[in-house]
Amino acid sequence: MRRRDFLSVMTLAGLSPAVLRAQATVARAAAEAWPQFRGTPSLTGLSSTTIGAQPKLAWTWEGGEGFDSSPAVVDGVVYIGAATGELIAIGLTDGKLRWKYKAGESIGESSPAVADGRVYIGDLDGVLHAVSVGDGKPAWTFKTKSEIKSSPVVAGDLVLIGSYDGSLYALGAADGKQRWAFETENYVHGVPCIVNGVAHFAGCDEVFHAVRLSDGKEVYNTSATAYTGASVCVVDNVAYFGTFDNQVIALDLAKRAVRWRYEHPDRKFPYYSSASVLDGTVILGGRDRMVHALDATTGKPKWEYMTRARIDSSPAIAGTRAFVGSSDGRLYALDLSSGKVVWQHEDGAALTSSPALAAGRVVIGSTEGRVLCFA
Repeated sequence: MRRRDFLSVMTLAGLSPAVLRAQATVARAAAEAWPQFRGTPSLTGLSSTTIGAQPKLAWTWEGGEGFDSSPAVVDGVVYIGAATGELIAIGLTDGKLRWKYKAGESIGESSPAVADGRVYIGDLDGVLHAVSVGDGKPAWTFKTKSEIKSSPVVAGDLVLIGSYDGSLYALGAADGKQRWAFETENYVHGVPCIVNGVAHFAGCDEVFHAVRLSDGKEVYNTSATAYTGASVCVVDNVAYFGTFDNQVIALDLAKRAVRWRYEHPDRKFPYYSSASVLDGTVILGGRDRMVHALDATTGKPKWEYMTRARIDSSPAIAGTRAFVGSSDGRLYALDLSSGKVVWQHEDGAALTSSPALAAGRVVIGSTEGRVLCFA
């Protein structure tokens, strides 16, 4: 597709060329907050905070059986979903419990999103919950037709959530009323990436969807090449994501065509970790036990680091380091230019949760029911 044709399509979606050009600025979470999975609605996994060179364990909170959910941090409070079905609020500086809210029987990988005095999270009973940040009291609930493993994203007055019933829902953030639902042919597992008023996600139906927020209409779709569980990151009109066909894909959204695909020459394993993109480098973990750094333009490997077990955790970046958990029980900090380990902490339990970076701290949950905070 020629550039002027692409701009025409995006104008129909309500996006001006000036807004599209602004996309070149990669979004980062503010230094003091990490309000949702991957930090921002565009899912870049980047933070503006500064983490010390050798962070120390500041506190550990134990409970909740296990955490596949990833934490959010807003106004000095950590929010995370537990396998017990509880949404938990913990003080960021003191590690003390603020409140618990009982959602369903269990919360899986759905991670909280916090906005305008409410925290949102989905459970494995298929219910999206909106809870007051102040006291953990329910504001509203919305029932889908199957379990929720996707994480909510707040965009303006909407909250978006994917369900295993095959639909992406847009609800009023204040009242929980359904504004629209977009149906796919399989589970909606990944978190929608919001860029310029459009939700982008590569579905389990092997299709890459771009859906307009204003009315839930599909702007376009194209092949995602394979079954995809990871969430996508969009930078400069290119979507980056790993697939269950053992590949990392760079999808040119203007041409709606694969720009490049990377597959390790020897180790054929799926990608479940969601990518971060910074300064021309794509970084993500693989079930091949490795953290991969790829050239964003060509897809050629820059470096790789081998851990001792598969990596489902998604990397979070602050400064010149990427923080990522591994199922080998370690939280790693890797130098972005070389891939060398510059810091690590061994917890002993698998870390499938993704780290949150805020206020100079790193927070992550473990599968044995611990929330860890480093400062």
